[in-house]
Amino acid sequence: MNYYSLTNKQHRVGFREAVLQSIGPDGGLYFPEKITPLPGSFFTALNKRDNPSIAYTVLAPFIGDTLPENELQQIINETFSFDFPVVPIEKDIYTLELFHGPTLAFKDVGARFMSRCLAYFNRENNRKTTILVATSGDTGGAVANGFLGIKNVDVVVLYPKGKVSPIQEAQLTTLGQNISALEVQGSFDDCQAMVKKAFQDSDLKTKNLTSANSINVARWLPQMCYFFFAYKVLQDTGKPLYVSCPSGNFGNIGAGMLAKKLGLPIAHFIAATNANDTVPRYLDNGIYQPKATICTVSNAMDVSDPSNFIRIQELYARDLNQLKKDFSSYTFSDTETRIAMESVFQKVQYIMDPHGAVGYLGLQKKLAHNPDITGLFLETAHPVKFLGTVQSYLNHGLLIPESLQEMMDKPKQSILIRNYEELKDYLRQ
Repeated sequence: MNYYSLTNKQHRVGFREAVLQSIGPDGGLYFPEKITPLPGSFFTALNKRDNPSIAYTVLAPFIGDTLPENELQQIINETFSFDFPVVPIEKDIYTLELFHGPTLAFKDVGARFMSRCLAYFNRENNRKTTILVATSGDTGGAVANGFLGIKNVDVVVLYPKGKVSPIQEAQLTTLGQNISALEVQGSFDDCQAMVKKAFQDSDLKTKNLTSANSINVARWLPQMCYFFFAYKVLQDTGKPLYVSCPSGNFGNIGAGMLAKKLGLPIAHFIAATNANDTVPRYLDNGIYQPKATICTVSNAMDVSDPSNFIRIQELYARDLNQLKKDFSSYTFSDTETRIAMESVFQKVQYIMDPHGAVGYLGLQKKLAHNPDITGLFLETAHPVKFLGTVQSYLNHGLLIPESLQEMMDKPKQSILIRNYEELKDYLRQ
């Protein structure tokens, strides 16, 4: 399998190079050269297969012969070693809990997969790789945990100062070893812009930079798999399946829509956003115009210029009318988020985190016009990661897992940077 740059389709690389480079030399995200639908027999037999077996069938065509079969199977077994429960919430409404991994966030899947791919690529050499990653909250913790102690890999995480939760910050700043945290005076979009600039900086070529954001195909592709896991559970409802994804950088929903192109029978996707509404506005007026990033209670989605939306556009050949047939996007305020969290807790005693609540709202908006469907929204992080918000809204205590409490008791280690030149100086050291 080869991958081409979305900026220059003539530039093509294999899976290994796409992982190591993250983005093309022209700044374009990599995209698979072929998307071949899976056979119908695969879907009819889903309920007879376990999750690692499903994941192997889904991912193997995108890896090609870059990894030996036994190595890929081992990586998949380690990546998908925790549960992905589908939980009923209300009539015809379910949630897919993606927070049962080591850092309690959906990004554990991509981080674990990528770290193990990179460990394999580095197994017989002393090539030093620097993972440079921007985070709006959960990516940094998942990447730091996934790459902790990996041979010949240093991890540098950029995060916006004061704009992640205390638990999220602890997961970035207390690990030490090969993990460094840079606290950026700015927004997530500023962090992401610095990362992209570094990749194209000729002065840093010798640093072997790569990214573990969802711009990297090894982070992005494995996220397809849990959409298949959810469909396995819900395939017999007899109604079309609509999936609502809380969306920030749009990697997760982009992976789901790639799964649909492989033949997964999901009828419609909903990108539910907070006040950062670039994509909902684009669907309304056809103009893609990011604004200044707005801080919200669903901070991991505080992204005004989502990198992965271009991949969704590529899946539909940049045809907005075709995209709208399979895809909707709605924006919700912090007030609406709070009301949704309170309402669901009062009705069924289920605690949604602020991001899951935005996903729930997106589904409810679609249900108002399409009542005869099965709805699934994603719970992308454990509510305890947003402890202050959840306790304030619901007046309900949450028990912090022992592993997280130990981490929060450790001293914070971070370096404050204000601009790209300070990042560049740090990387040169």
